[in-house]
Amino acid sequence: MKYQSQSVAKPYFIAALGLFLGQIVFGLIMGLQYVVGDFLFPEIPFNVARMVHTNLLIVWLLFGFMGASYFLIPEEAERELFSPKLAIALFWIFLVAGALTIVGYLAVPYARLAEMTGNDLLPTMGREFLEQPTITKIGIVVVALGFLFNVGMTVLTGRKTVVNIVLMTGLTGLAVLFLFSFYNPVNLVLDKMFWWWVVHLWVEGVWELIMASILAFVLIKTTGVDREVIEKWLYVIIAMALITGILGTGHHYFWIGTPEYWQYLGSIFSALEPIPFFMMTVFAFNMVNKRRKQHPNKAAVLWALGTAVVAFLGAGVWGFLHTLAPVNYYTHGSQITAAHGHLAFYGAYVLIVLTMISYAMPYLRWNQSAAPWRAQVMEMWSFWLMTISMVSITLFLTAAGILQVWMQRAAEEPQAFMVVQEKIALFYWMREYAGLVFLTGLLLYLASFLVKNEAPSTITNEEATAAA
Repeated sequence: MKYQSQSVAKPYFIAALGLFLGQIVFGLIMGLQYVVGDFLFPEIPFNVARMVHTNLLIVWLLFGFMGASYFLIPEEAERELFSPKLAIALFWIFLVAGALTIVGYLAVPYARLAEMTGNDLLPTMGREFLEQPTITKIGIVVVALGFLFNVGMTVLTGRKTVVNIVLMTGLTGLAVLFLFSFYNPVNLVLDKMFWWWVVHLWVEGVWELIMASILAFVLIKTTGVDREVIEKWLYVIIAMALITGILGTGHHYFWIGTPEYWQYLGSIFSALEPIPFFMMTVFAFNMVNKRRKQHPNKAAVLWALGTAVVAFLGAGVWGFLHTLAPVNYYTHGSQITAAHGHLAFYGAYVLIVLTMISYAMPYLRWNQSAAPWRAQVMEMWSFWLMTISMVSITLFLTAAGILQVWMQRAAEEPQAFMVVQEKIALFYWMREYAGLVFLTGLLLYLASFLVKNEAPSTITNEEATAAA
């Protein structure tokens, strides 16, 4: 670790992984409720489990992004973090606010929670992914402003690189776009339009900048390829991501009451969205093939390559499958959407956060560039368990979605929703079993950080090949 203040990333990473574990547990609860409808009812109704599952996803990824920034930016700026104390204070504010919000979801009916938290004064609640109480949203804005001030001052008073400038652009966009969660117009079409300005322009806009900058940083450190080469790739990738992602928002405007031209604009530009992800895959493998050194952290390199490949499959290929308006007319809101969402989030954002944690934790945990070889082998097994199980979940949901679309929407005599759900229940059971494998992989990943340091502290090429 080059700078002492990078150590503030550690509690952020630990909190992120803890919340990730909670997200998967609630995902398994939801999966079981699909086939056993009264499981844990009325203690945890399905709508509450889903709300907790999706909110934990957002919060733990934000913790991961913040931890990655606190580790990355001092090294890129070549100076200590502007205020480590502010970083720790914001950590506790964010963690306590997030924990109290989850407790509120579980302990209090949602309507009552809205009354208790001042939603009447500034109505912001009730929208998917943005269910947080108004007071929690205000807390998120305070944390985001403090975080941006801290990392921004570090960059302004230090070295400016393409990596930290792109990262800062993505983080600033994340904070600015979140402000639209406070805009809750009475008109339902406007409400849906601007809701996507948060949800879509996060995950298919500014978050891609954050992802690309973190990936570039890890590849610079693990491959030894000239920074200039990686930075040129980074410029092209983020340009394509923004060109396709901003207007690609239109594929959410097909059926919400917006003008008809969005069916053409949305189809064209969202069909181009796989391009930056494909470029990212080519970029990652190119840099690894051109590497000038064999970095001892083989696990981090595997996570980085996995990020590029699975992001292309989930966000690119599975997104393209149902993004054209004539196809989306039938598939919208089906299990095909769920399949795309699971693999895209896992590939693009879960894996990039785990990549950064895998790279940074040896410095934070053992004060060395790579984890002990046994820990790395555990990480590699974890990668394959989680990735194969997530691909399996995606395939099961895709099969369920195809049958759902055919029986419920495209057949000459469409069947009722619940009748179709009964007929595709087998795929939900298979999804649940795959989810248990995913949980096993995550527990193995967590266990890898408990391995004690021992000689040799690096993994050999033969051991890495055997594990991979």
